[in-house]
Amino acid sequence: MFRKIAGFVAVALTISLMLGGCSQREPFATAHTSKARHKATMRTYRVRGRTYRPTYVSVGDTQRGISSWYGPDFHGHYTSNGEVYNMYKMTAAHKTWPMDTIVRVKNLDNGRSVIVRINDRGPYVQGRIIDCSYAAGKKLGLDRAGIAHVKLTVLGFAGKVFKLHPKKKSRRAHTAQAQTPATPDITPLPKVRLSNFGVQVGAFRRQEGAIKTRRRYAALIGGSQRVVVRKFDVDGAPLYRVWVMGFGSDGEAKDFIRDHDISGGFLIRP
Repeated sequence: MFRKIAGFVAVALTISLMLGGCSQREPFATAHTSKARHKATMRTYRVRGRTYRPTYVSVGDTQRGISSWYGPDFHGHYTSNGEVYNMYKMTAAHKTWPMDTIVRVKNLDNGRSVIVRINDRGPYVQGRIIDCSYAAGKKLGLDRAGIAHVKLTVLGFAGKVFKLHPKKKSRRAHTAQAQTPATPDITPLPKVRLSNFGVQVGAFRRQEGAIKTRRRYAALIGGSQRVVVRKFDVDGAPLYRVWVMGFGSDGEAKDFIRDHDISGGFLIRP
């Protein structure tokens, strides 16, 4: 979805990817995106007066929000990574995640899931975190509903999916822990880090006030996992802080404060 509203959205990428024990810390070319385009698609940019700062992600990172889809109006146009958009391919647009990130999109309204590759920037509509291609959107049921609450999970990069595998155990450990399920591990683990920006939306001396505020913001964003209560000791008494986490950049966090008119809200980086 080559957005004419802001011209070509440029960006910059430095992915550290560990494959077979090797570490790569410079922008690299993939089958779909040139090294120069990767570097370009991670630069800070502005659309409709808002600033977006693309960020790195790790396998297993998640995000929740609203998904939409785009199709015929953009079919055949260039995407942000330089591809020609094909509405029948399993691709998607994300405002800040790196190009060629492999993402599982789960529709929380009907339980359907698809796997897509990020190759574009967008969507620039409040509350929406991903724009799926027509093909991906149809499998999720978006062609009927238009939008849906979704959960995104990073599965891999540059066309490579990294799966969960149980850790190997020694014979002694296996015997001693025969009834204990193996702890899942991601191997190999790409070193691509997402900055987990958050917003403090309230602070309370009484836990009841914090819980009430947590519920209110969980309902607002359509999921409770991103809204957390943290207990601190301040001046010898407990203080319960309510945080909304999971923003891809400080710009997105600040937009959340502005869009919801959060008096006293401020950016945090735990």
